[in-house]
Amino acid sequence: MSEQETTVPPEQPVAQVFSPAAAGAEGGLQTPAPGKDRRALRAVLRWTAAVAVFAVAGAGTAYGITRMDRTDVPGLATASDGRWEYPELTRPPLPSGSPGPFADGNPAGAHYADLRALLLPAPGGAREDKALRGSDGWLATEDYLAEYAVEEERDELRQKLVDNGLRHIAARGWTTPDGTRTRVYLLQFGTANVVDNQFASDNVAYGTPAYQVRGSGAAVYDEGFPERAAVSGVERTAYVESKPYGAEQVRQAYVAAGDVFAVILQSRRGTAPAVPFQQTVVLQSQLLG
Repeated sequence: MSEQETTVPPEQPVAQVFSPAAAGAEGGLQTPAPGKDRRALRAVLRWTAAVAVFAVAGAGTAYGITRMDRTDVPGLATASDGRWEYPELTRPPLPSGSPGPFADGNPAGAHYADLRALLLPAPGGAREDKALRGSDGWLATEDYLAEYAVEEERDELRQKLVDNGLRHIAARGWTTPDGTRTRVYLLQFGTANVVDNQFASDNVAYGTPAYQVRGSGAAVYDEGFPERAAVSGVERTAYVESKPYGAEQVRQAYVAAGDVFAVILQSRRGTAPAVPFQQTVVLQSQLLG
């Protein structure tokens, strides 16, 4: 899963598409009429092709990631679909001569940019969780393990982190005005092979997560996450807490991108809406891709 590197001028914006409309996601999204499906699909493919050309890394170059207006996304016709207002996103510059994570000359899938700069920022109006910043922006392993409910599982996961050569954890969290709480953890290992063939396989299963997240009951594979929202080179598995759940609902996603394994958790009292969760997962995946 490698991409050919293309050098673009500094500050070149990269169009990003987030369109769960045709997947029946929550949040007021409408499915296009049958007669328009083919035209909408062609339009999405054109946008995807544009993203593929411009969304590759170049040495020492920063790239902007812009949010499209709702009216620009094919098949999205609602006045409000529940998406959050994220600031304009920019990938940090790579050290001179360093390839992107999916470049042909980077078989380890290494992210040479500062992992802390690859964290998705909080959306507008959100209150950031300062406790997740950690010391110098690095989070202690024990603080990450605190997300998991069962002590025996935490012990097992702690040992796997050691065995697989965990290098760093960068984290960010926030709470939006509607009470939705988001936590994003980026775990960096030595190579993509470690992430893909060892750590990710120990954490992700098709039917349910390998470890129980604190506050979550039974979680099942999220069939409603739109496949068209996939990011090239990035593997994603998402789960949603199934009914009946307790005071809050928890959504969780696990993303493998080169030498980085990302864990994205989102919870809210009552129900956790699908659209901002999908948006958050896709944008974080794009920053890592």
